[in-house]
Amino acid sequence: MSIISLDELEHLLTPGKRLLGLDLGEKTIGLALSDTLLTAATPFKTLKRGKFTSDAAILVSMIAQHGVGGMIVGLPLNMDGSEGPSAQSARSFARNFAAVSDCPIVLVDERLSTAAVTRTLLSADASRRLRGAVIDKMAAAYILQGALDRLRNLRS
Repeated sequence: MSIISLDELEHLLTPGKRLLGLDLGEKTIGLALSDTLLTAATPFKTLKRGKFTSDAAILVSMIAQHGVGGMIVGLPLNMDGSEGPSAQSARSFARNFAAVSDCPIVLVDERLSTAAVTRTLLSADASRRLRGAVIDKMAAAYILQGALDRLRNLRS
């Protein structure tokens, strides 16, 4: 499988499969899982990044273990919509992962996702330590929830 659009994913999804959301950082990968009805995203875990092969092996195992039918990967575009080094890194990760897994991958614009999650945590008076521990997986859930909402709109 390769990198596809959300429209294409909508037609490929098998009932009962989940989506896995990824927020790719330089040091960590935030992960979120959808429910099997594809309505809600839940922060799942944060992986410390290592070599691509070990990160990919962990993700392949998680895909099998949790019945994942597609991956939503955040694409960190610049505010003007252009792609900088972070977006190029996300595209590279997606291309490399597509070479080792048949799980469909959708890249989605993730502009301001971390800022939105940080605002939410600050309004909840979360400590700096707590914010640091959960920000990546919450950003992944934010990205995944946006994709789930767009999928729901495609179906209606």
